[in-house]
Amino acid sequence: MSAPTAAQLDAADPLARFRDEFEIPEGIYLVGNSLGALPRRTRDYVNIELDRWGSLGVEGHFTGDLAWKDYHELVPEQLARLVGAYNDEVVAMNALTVNLHLLMISFYQPNPQRHKVLIESHAFPSDHFAVESQIRQRGYNPSESLITVSPRPGEDTLHKDDILGAIVEHGNELALVMLPGVHYYTGQALPMSEIAEVAHSVGARVGFDIAHAAGNIELQLHDWNVDFAAWCTYKYLNTGPGGVGCAFVHQRHIDNQMLPKLLGWWGTNPATRFRMATEFDPIPTVESWQMSNASILPMAALRSSLDIIDEAGGISALRRKSVQQIEYLDRRLNESLSGRVVNLTPTPMHERGCQFALQVTSGNGREVFAALEEARAFCDWREPDVIRAAPVPLYNSFDDIDRFVTILEDVVA
Repeated sequence: MSAPTAAQLDAADPLARFRDEFEIPEGIYLVGNSLGALPRRTRDYVNIELDRWGSLGVEGHFTGDLAWKDYHELVPEQLARLVGAYNDEVVAMNALTVNLHLLMISFYQPNPQRHKVLIESHAFPSDHFAVESQIRQRGYNPSESLITVSPRPGEDTLHKDDILGAIVEHGNELALVMLPGVHYYTGQALPMSEIAEVAHSVGARVGFDIAHAAGNIELQLHDWNVDFAAWCTYKYLNTGPGGVGCAFVHQRHIDNQMLPKLLGWWGTNPATRFRMATEFDPIPTVESWQMSNASILPMAALRSSLDIIDEAGGISALRRKSVQQIEYLDRRLNESLSGRVVNLTPTPMHERGCQFALQVTSGNGREVFAALEEARAFCDWREPDVIRAAPVPLYNSFDDIDRFVTILEDVVA
C-alpha cells in the first residue's frame, strides 16, 4: 500500500479548518518557531480593548469582565493546560529573559560550597548572558561557576547520559541547572523529567527555558517537579512580535516567603493593594512574582491564540497532527534530498518537536536559504549552517510541506 499523499492527509486532517483562522503571508510560511502567524480574531480582541480605552478611559481598569486590573487572571487556566501545571503556578507577565532573571533571583542562591550553574554550550545567547550576569551579580566568577555540557565530538545534539552525568559530576557544587526544553538550534527536546529528578537528587534546583517547547510539545511541568520555567508567546502561541512572556513556579515554592525575590506593587494582595500601604503582602500564587500591572494589548493577543488552541482540542490534538507532519516531512526529505540535506534534529519522536534543523551538504547553505526566501518558502537561518523549518499544526498544511520540499529540491539541484 502506497504512503498517503499530501492531498489525502489534508483531506483527513481534523484541524484543517483552523488554517482559515490565521492571516498567513503569501507563500509557504514555516517560521512559526520564530514568529507565529497572526490569528484573525486577534484584531477583534485588541480592538475591544482599544474601544474600552476610548470609551472608558481610566475606568477600564475596574469595569466589566475585562477589567484591566484583573486582566492577567483571564489566562492562567488555559496556560496551565498548555504546560501541565496548576492555575496558581502560571502567570503571564513581562518578557522571557526578564522572567528568567526574576526567577533566578529566587532559585539561584549560591554559597561558597554550592555556586555552580549548568547550562549547555550552545545555549541561546540571551540565556547565556542572563546566567553569566546572575553569577557575577552574586560575586562569583563565571569562569569557575558556569559549567557547560556539549554534544560529543562530531555530533550536534546532546546525549541524555552526558547531561545527567554532568549533573552528578558537579553535584556537590551545583546550585542550579538551567536548560532549554527544546533546543532553539537543533530542535532537540530534552528529557526534562529526568533532568529535574537527577538535579534534585544532588541538591540542585532546576529551571527550563521552554520558549521552543510551549505550544509545540506536551509538557507536564508540575508532575516533572520542575522548580521554575519561563517562556515567550510569540512563537507557537502566536501573540505577535514582542508578545508577553510567561512564568511557572512549582506549587511547593509559591508560598515560601524565605525565597528572595524582587517585589512590586502587582505582587501584593489585590484586596489591599489600593490602600497604598507599603507593607508587602504576597499573593499566595506565582502572581507574587509580578511587579507591574498587565500589558493589556499583548495579553489580549494571547487570549485570542489560547482560545483557538482550546477550540482545536488543546496541545494533545496539536501534537497528534504535528507527529504526522514530522513523519511526512521526514519521508519527503528522504525521498527527494537524501544525502544532500541532513536534518540535525534527533529522529526519535520523543526527542523532537515540529522544528527541523536542516543542513545542506550539497551546496552552500546560505545561498540555498536565500533562494528559498526568493521563492517565498519562508524558513529562517541560524549561524553557522542551519536552515530552520517548522510545520505548525494549527495553520500549516501537508501541501505546504510537499511544496517546500519540491522548492528545496529544485534549489539544491
